Amino acid sequence: MQLRVLPGGAAGSSSVLADRPDPMVFHAACVEAYAASQVARGFSQTTMDNGAGVLDRFLAACARPAWEITREDVDRVVAGLAAQGLAASTRRGYVQAFKGFHGFLVARKSAEIEAAFGVRLVDPVDEFNSARHVGADSPESKPPPGPERLEGFFDFCKQRIATARKYGAAGRDYALFRSCIWRGCGPRRPPRWIGAMSTSAGGRSARSMSASAREREGRARGRGGCRCLIRSI
Repeated sequence: MQLRVLPGGAAGSSSVLADRPDPMVFHAACVEAYAASQVARGFSQTTMDNGAGVLDRFLAACARPAWEITREDVDRVVAGLAAQGLAASTRRGYVQAFKGFHGFLVARKSAEIEAAFGVRLVDPVDEFNSARHVGADSPESKPPPGPERLEGFFDFCKQRIATARKYGAAGRDYALFRSCIWRGCGPRRPPRWIGAMSTSAGGRSARSMSASAREREGRARGRGGCRCLIRSI
């Protein structure tokens, strides 16, 4: 058997390369399509502008198209942001901006990217390079008040009721905090805590006062103010 070399093989491969889109042009088109999707989802212009700037800086730091970014690239960029002194919340914003864009590529452009560049998209953001959110009021940074602290706080409440010039205002505050503790917005206490919180200047008990302030208590809970106030204990 004799083998023959057929002409045209090199020309065929060059035509495939010619049909391949320019990576940077395609990448810019993907960014524009991502911005259009944010408009469709109802993002405000301020949110879009801020997010676009963060995303641009993250991609520039990676120095490659989004579909070629690896976990190691994300690790490197986040470490660089930390070395610049950026707070964890700021670094998390960078990662989330990229994660949102990469998710858009997976959902909308994965087939085109694989056909044009031979890359199958894999999310480079995982549990090891995404900052964990710890809020200022989370148990890790600010544990809930213990029994001793609550004792002092409710002693203060009772003293305020006893010396208040306007009983209604003091009763409203008392009812609000009572609602926080007893009905579950804050740390729960047994019923004896409520029974121990007695007395006002007029000789009325906390039980009779709370009955008169029941409507105000419901309105205060509806506004969500109890959660703000309980953090100050």
